[in-house]
Amino acid sequence: MTTLGFVGSGQIGGTVARIAAQLGYPVVVSNSRAPETLSDLVAEIAAQGGDARAAWAAEASAAADVAMVSIPLKNIWDVDPAPLAGKIVLETNNYYPVRDGRIAAIDDEQNTTTGLLQDHLPESRVVKIFNHINWKHIPTHAAPSGDPKRRAVAIASDHADALEFARTLLDQFGFDAVEVPVAESWRIERDTPGYGPRLTAAELTAKLAEAERAAVHS
Repeated sequence: MTTLGFVGSGQIGGTVARIAAQLGYPVVVSNSRAPETLSDLVAEIAAQGGDARAAWAAEASAAADVAMVSIPLKNIWDVDPAPLAGKIVLETNNYYPVRDGRIAAIDDEQNTTTGLLQDHLPESRVVKIFNHINWKHIPTHAAPSGDPKRRAVAIASDHADALEFARTLLDQFGFDAVEVPVAESWRIERDTPGYGPRLTAAELTAKLAEAERAAVHS
């Protein structure tokens, strides 16, 4: 089974790690502090029958077959590209100037949050996922495949295999996928119509078309 390594194991990363472990994925979790600070998360996953361990971020990256980077946008440049080279990297980010400071490449509409991480990890295949759903809803909004009200989650990548992995993972988690090119991934960041609401694939596709870029960096 594919090992998932987590650079950042907070609300989103920790929730994804819990569910992934229940699905049979071995997980290696990390945060900006020492591995022992994640002992409760590891124990919780183990109690549910999952395979989990905590590590430093570099070790989690090295151990991963597929990694998830779920940290504040301002900290992505601290991620070491070397252990992630050649790997699919899931990212969950949004741009919050109050938290992240002003980032000219986004303010000037020259790049997106996904594009920034892809530029920083040139030998990885980055894909956006789970950035527009409240972390509490990841376990509670899941529905079986074919349910007409099944929630959709947008994914953005310029790499076919990364999109395929993300699409498969979403289906296992109980969601449909709507694909967006990286250059258009601003359409599903904060303050856009699709950001937050529970929407089907058709509804999310319509909301993506309504998005205006100025809202993302205001």
